[in-house]
Amino acid sequence: MPDPFENWIEKLFERWMGELTHQEIARALKALTRDYVQRRTRLRGKALDGRGKQAAFALYYAPRHFVIVREVLKALDSPTDSPSEIIDLGCGSGVAGAAWAKHCGGNVVGVELDPDVLREAAFTFRDLAVRGGGIRCHLAKYRWPKPPVGIVAAFTVNELDERDRERLWRDLEKQVKGGSRVLIIEPLATRITPWWQEWSKRVTELGGRADEWHFEVELPERVHLMGKSAGLKPERLGARTLWV
Repeated sequence: MPDPFENWIEKLFERWMGELTHQEIARALKALTRDYVQRRTRLRGKALDGRGKQAAFALYYAPRHFVIVREVLKALDSPTDSPSEIIDLGCGSGVAGAAWAKHCGGNVVGVELDPDVLREAAFTFRDLAVRGGGIRCHLAKYRWPKPPVGIVAAFTVNELDERDRERLWRDLEKQVKGGSRVLIIEPLATRITPWWQEWSKRVTELGGRADEWHFEVELPERVHLMGKSAGLKPERLGARTLWV
């Protein structure tokens, strides 16, 4: 049987490279990275405007995020028994929930407001052979399932305003007390997560843990080359996590 991860990468490049050239996507990736690093507070959800940036995210950041979640779960020595559902909050292309599902099984429910992004998540679930679907919904209006479930928020909480972030925390706390497992992942840079220290304290008080990770993992060659073409350092993978 073909490896699902390799199949997903092949399908990603086949789909997007049929529309844009390597050079076009590399330029878009460079612009997208600059937006995230230098202009994040002014983007307000517009980071993926345009097919070039959508392709750049799909071909570079999505595989990186999948690998990060996979390696974090391995390093946490997380339980391999499957939650009934894995809720991927602000799922984007669905890679975080899919990585958890590949780790231990389970059905993924992606929660995302952008319909174009949800369509990309559907491709992810299909090509990775993951059972999953999406719900078009703002996180503040999401109707939570009865715990216990698995919940992942990968590179999502930093995009919420303070009111929605605190509302999310209250919901997550209820889920944890009902037996759910929660994994929150954010970039290593603390400038965009001024709330991290407070959330770390809350998580540890619930019996969880806060970690910082640096991984040396070889990415697929085409993903690596895309990053190098944009002047990035694809061999560097890292993240901060909260796990409870």
